[in-house]
Amino acid sequence: MEMPNAGIVYLNMLQEFLILQLDEDDQEGRIHFQQDGAPPHYLGEVREYLNASFPGRWIGSAAPIAWPPSSPDLTPLDLFLWVFIPSLPADVVELRTRITASVAEVTPEMLRSVWQETDYRWDVCRITNGSHIEP
Repeated sequence: MEMPNAGIVYLNMLQEFLILQLDEDDQEGRIHFQQDGAPPHYLGEVREYLNASFPGRWIGSAAPIAWPPSSPDLTPLDLFLWVFIPSLPADVVELRTRITASVAEVTPEMLRSVWQETDYRWDVCRITNGSHIEP
């Protein structure tokens, strides 16, 4: 059995789930979309779709708004969650176990703190016309 191309699976997820939700929330076309450096995110068809859905408003490597992958500047997962989850797992089963256990330990106060830090970073980014926050 042939496995589906991860980039096509990602594109389908964007088209069938994410964009439909964002369309309801973004009537004025103000939402910016940020993605990390995962290879499936940079399939030509994915970039074409993002260019059409977020013209000049998507962030990442090879995007209209260039940003290094896994930059903690504007990404709560890279700022907080991946640091909170312990070292690299040995396999997918261990990865799922660690993510599930770690997420169960996240408290509302931790989420508030991460949101406040992310909001602060967005403000700094706006004030400095898009400069990176961390070296």
